[in-house]
Amino acid sequence: MSDKQEKGKLGEDAVCEELKRRGHTIVARNYHKRVGEIDIISRSGDYLVFTEVKTRKKGSMVSGAEAVTSAKKKKIILTADAYLTENPCDLWIRYDIAEVEITCGTMPRIVKVEIYEDAFDTEGVYTVN
Repeated sequence: MSDKQEKGKLGEDAVCEELKRRGHTIVARNYHKRVGEIDIISRSGDYLVFTEVKTRKKGSMVSGAEAVTSAKKKKIILTADAYLTENPCDLWIRYDIAEVEITCGTMPRIVKVEIYEDAFDTEGVYTVN
């Protein structure tokens, strides 16, 4: 596993723990389809939540939320559509972004976990050319 993958897993593990603390049930992790990947899928009350996790070193120039571009959002939505086709449900759908800040060095530690609920929706993501 590469250094980047290890840091990503560290961040995703931290977000899963925070989501559980908030009452979520983790449904899937690292759900892959040809079009993209969703880091965490969870259930919270009447919502099925698709969470994109961005792990950054402390002091990074770009925040995790800023790193989720419109192209990335489109991939997340298309991947979520594929998940829902395979796993139909009658829950509300929500897209969250989680930022994880870690220390630099060979033994990174979690500094902060921030979860932005309902961070984006399908409005404005699909454009007609």
